[in-house]
Order: sequence, then C-alpha cells, then structure tokens
Amino acid sequence: MGPGDLKQTLCNLSPSDEKILVGFDTAEDASVYQINEEQAIVQTLDFITPVVDDPYIYGQIAAANSLSDVFAMGAEVKTALNIVGFDKKNLSYEALGEILNGGNEKIKECGGLLLGGHTIESPEMYYGLSVTGIIHPNDIVRNNTSKIGHVLVLTKPIGMGILTTGIKRDLVDMKVMKHCANIMAALNYLPSKIMKKYDVSSCTDITGFGLLGHSLESVNELTSFSIQCSEVPIIQEAIGLSDDNVIPGGTKKNMKYMEEKVTYMSNLSHYCKALLCDAQTSGGLLIAMDPADAKEYVKEIQDLSFGYASIIGEVIPKGAKDIIVH
Repeated sequence: MGPGDLKQTLCNLSPSDEKILVGFDTAEDASVYQINEEQAIVQTLDFITPVVDDPYIYGQIAAANSLSDVFAMGAEVKTALNIVGFDKKNLSYEALGEILNGGNEKIKECGGLLLGGHTIESPEMYYGLSVTGIIHPNDIVRNNTSKIGHVLVLTKPIGMGILTTGIKRDLVDMKVMKHCANIMAALNYLPSKIMKKYDVSSCTDITGFGLLGHSLESVNELTSFSIQCSEVPIIQEAIGLSDDNVIPGGTKKNMKYMEEKVTYMSNLSHYCKALLCDAQTSGGLLIAMDPADAKEYVKEIQDLSFGYASIIGEVIPKGAKDIIVH
C-alpha cells in the first residue's frame, strides 16, 4: 500500500495503555511494549514477494527486510516466526526449504532464534518474519526525534525497487544483479549496533515508502530535512532504467504522494524524483546524528555498507515544506 492509503486505513486504530512506549500513531518502524523498568519488547512483522530467482537468496533478503525494523529502533533481535504463502504450483518443496534456510541464516547471524511460524498455500509466493526484540526503555531510538543541526547519514544505496523491476524484465546483467542481492541481504544489525556509540537523535530504515517517504515520517513540528540529491548513494544502473521508465508501481505512488510535500529545487538531476521516491526492499538506515560523529561513523561502517554509507543532508528548522531536495 502507498503511504497515503495506509495512513487512512490505520487512522481509527489507537490502542491506549501506559505500557505502550511506541505505537503506530507516529509511523514508527516497530512497536515497543514495556515489561519492567529494565526491559521492553520490540515487535514487528513484514513479508515480501520474490525479488530474485534464487530461493535461498530471496529468503535471506526477505528475512533481512523483516529484521531491519528492530535494528532501526536500536534493539536486539531475540526470536522470529516464519510467515509463508507457498505457491506450490510454481515452486517445489525443495525451493521452499531453501527460502526458509536462507531466512534462518540471517536470524542466526544477529543472534536470534527461529521458533516456528505459519504457512498457507497462496497463488503468489511471499515470505517474511514476525520478529521480537528487546531493549531498555531508555535506549529506544525513535524515528521523529531528530535535532536541528544534526546531519543525515544513509547506510545503503537506493534504487533497488527500480533495479528489481529491471531484474524481473531481464534488463539487468548478472554482475549488477548479484551486487544488488548482496546489498539487500546485508543486515542492518552491525550498523545499528555501532551507531549506539555516537550522538544519535533519530533513526529509521528505508523500505517501501522510499527515502523521501520515510524522511517525511521522521520530521517533527520543529524540523525539516534538507537532502542533497548529489550526495545520496545510488546504484548507477538504476539511473538508466529510470530514464527508460522502468519504474515500479509502488515508486510511482510514492512520487505522487510526495509531490506536494517536498520542495524540489530547480537545478536537480533528472533522475532525482524517481530515485529518491523509489520503493526499497531491505534498505539502509537513515540516521540523524552529530556532524563530527557522523564522519567517524561513516568511516567505521564503510566495509559493512559496501562503501556506500554517506552524509546526505541535515536537519534544519521547520520550513514551508517538510523536505527540501537540492
């Protein structure tokens, strides 16, 4: 669903309990429920249809995508449950086993445990996880608490929605396909763990609403985001596909939704609107942090980010629009 449709659907759901530390009223990445003074549980759920042909790698990517919401809150993954819609007409049980093995590898990589799940027959394959994490109530990293003067760090490149559409149409060569798969399968676990050493005011992960959609969820009544398109890491092959109108439906919905909410400066490169709104699968973290710390953080995670981690903008006082793209 697009961001506008989802907001309308959820508007009448408002659970109220003093132990709910984070609900879904502020479009947070996961929910947080306090157990005691030292512990709170973090819960999320996500699943996706196949983005690559290899079932094992698809399982890895889907799991990484589901686990990411826990990492965006600064929490540790503890347990996970599989969510599977199995297309038995087009996939073998061996392929299903590979999908689940790929997902389990990613759960184990961040110290989590797979405890079961639920599978149904479906006309279209989908796979993901329901994830439970844990965090100290005072250590929650929220998405909309950015401070004026902090800069914005993005830990993975964008363009995956356009590229995976190109992959499905056989428009992307094998080398680029493998590179994209490796990036999407990479966990945000260590970048999340490392960011706790620094002065961080907010964090979210970039998924289906694109960089600008998730940025919109992250501003507050005092702040706007100023983003430099030229500094945003992009998989270069996505630019050519964008020029050829290889743009997924989700990205087009994001572009339409964001049109009146963003100030686009006149000197932008031709590809900026589509790429910055591109719907991502298992995207990176968008972190607001102290400028000096950001430089050190980017250096520290360069290998983890395939060299893409970058400072892409800054948090500024509230302007006429929530986001300005230069």
